[in-house]
Amino acid sequence: MDVKRNRARSPLADLDLARAARHKLFCLSAVIILAAVVALLIAGSRRTAAAPPLPANTVEVPKFVVDPSWPHIPNGWTLGQVSSAASDADGNIWIFHRARTVKPGVKTGPPVMEFDPAGNYIQGWGGQSGEGYTWPSTEHGITVDYKGNVWISGNGNDDQILKFTKDGKFIMQIGHAAQKKSNADTTSLWRPADVYVYPKTNEIFVADGYGNKRVIVFDADTGAYKRMWGAFGNTPMDDPPRPPALTGEAAKAAAAEEEATRTLATGFDPKDPGPSQFVPPVHGVKVSNDGLVYVADRGGKRVQVFTTEGKYITQVWIDRWCLVAGAGCNNGNTAASVAFSADQAQRFLYVASRSPARIWVFDRKTLQALDSFGRPGIAPGEFDVLHHMTTDNKGNLYSSEVEDGRRVQKFAFKGLVSMPVPAMKAN
Repeated sequence: MDVKRNRARSPLADLDLARAARHKLFCLSAVIILAAVVALLIAGSRRTAAAPPLPANTVEVPKFVVDPSWPHIPNGWTLGQVSSAASDADGNIWIFHRARTVKPGVKTGPPVMEFDPAGNYIQGWGGQSGEGYTWPSTEHGITVDYKGNVWISGNGNDDQILKFTKDGKFIMQIGHAAQKKSNADTTSLWRPADVYVYPKTNEIFVADGYGNKRVIVFDADTGAYKRMWGAFGNTPMDDPPRPPALTGEAAKAAAAEEEATRTLATGFDPKDPGPSQFVPPVHGVKVSNDGLVYVADRGGKRVQVFTTEGKYITQVWIDRWCLVAGAGCNNGNTAASVAFSADQAQRFLYVASRSPARIWVFDRKTLQALDSFGRPGIAPGEFDVLHHMTTDNKGNLYSSEVEDGRRVQKFAFKGLVSMPVPAMKAN
């Protein structure tokens, strides 16, 4: 017969089970409390490790250190005047130089050159006209758009901008030689200085330029005209015909009168907004991530800010004191190029000031001048006719120099440093 295994439990056994359950509950509670304490400690340590707030009356500014070894020019080549530089999505840097400006018998490379971030040469092309396009007589501006296409402009007797693939295959030309040069022409340009493609609208913005005095916008795929504007959003106007040049005593008298009536470098009225038109050359243009167009009005010594539709927002003077008169400041031109810091908010605006030979650092939102660096010269970190500049995806800054400068310089970004709130102004 089967023996029944189920037996009644004793009261002592029930007591042991209760004690075990209480012990397990106690242990679980302890683990939960310990985990909470650890989480609080970690959170506290993170708060402690976070950057403390800046002391009052201090600001952060980017720190740059020049890299005199960049780039590595191959094949014994010598650069001509380096008119521009651009960066692409891979962090490679594209140099645009005037190969025809090297001295006879000196070896040089193609006008478009691509270098990796370390400064090693990758490839180069350009310099000759081809089927469907005319190469510019004087190389000037370059940009690489978000699709990887390379755009160039020229400021000789040039009426066009050109679009290529990265390996130099021609895609499109906007603008053709025109008999009448005019700001009213929506199909051709006049010595365009700079180009920039804005990804959100797939439009190319042109600083046009040395002959015209406007920003003009085209569709980056079709080349169709979209819109244009001048300083303060005004309609760009052609200059009236020049009167015959004076000679002899009449010329001396006119020069004396001009000197007697001109505004001194120390006498500018800060409330005076300046000329109602851009003063050629309209030399640089870039569009920020938040859709603001920054225009370097080199002849006008200012940077003006617009919406992408051309609505004027504000401006900042760049070394307004810099005048030709009185032999004070080279050719008197300043705002040659703009660039942005590499953070998503593009916190800082950089402005190349041509004749004073320095780069200004601004708070991009407020246009408060924070710092500047550079001086005239040919040593690393100095500038001999500062022209265009760009930043890469790491925040490094690259400047180009024309005339006798003939180089591109890399300024390596070394992070942010704190400094007292500057009392300086860029004007």
